[in-house]
Amino acid sequence: MALETTLILCKPDAVSRGLVGEIVGRIERRGYVITAMRMMQLTGDKAREHYAEHNGKPFFQGLVDFITSGPLVALAVEGEGAIEGMRQMIGATNPLTAAPGSIRGEFGQTIGLNLVHGSDSKGSAERELKIFFNANEFVSRKHDLAKWLAD
Repeated sequence: MALETTLILCKPDAVSRGLVGEIVGRIERRGYVITAMRMMQLTGDKAREHYAEHNGKPFFQGLVDFITSGPLVALAVEGEGAIEGMRQMIGATNPLTAAPGSIRGEFGQTIGLNLVHGSDSKGSAERELKIFFNANEFVSRKHDLAKWLAD
């Protein structure tokens, strides 16, 4: 497997329900590294850019309206096979059919209130990460613990 970075969004319903810590904890317990994180209120323009692949579909405006309805937390998550691994952790779009133990399976309410977004491919991850983060906002958390313990 390859080292990958993917975009994860804790959508406004996750923020309003106080589930961001739970989601971040699950990501870290799985062994992934958060290399960038930001709480923000998404603008309509950024939302339309993010959901550009759905432009023209009947549900497009609903996606834009919801993602801009409150603050969200954007995360850049790094790890071996992070794109597919995070998609498995997130679960199916419809919480009623999401795997037990997945974020959506445990906490999601409806297709529209499904708490999180995760990039679905390497190309999507690269495009989406640029929407939410500048290159200088990524940091590495990898460091030599042995060196610090020895000092």
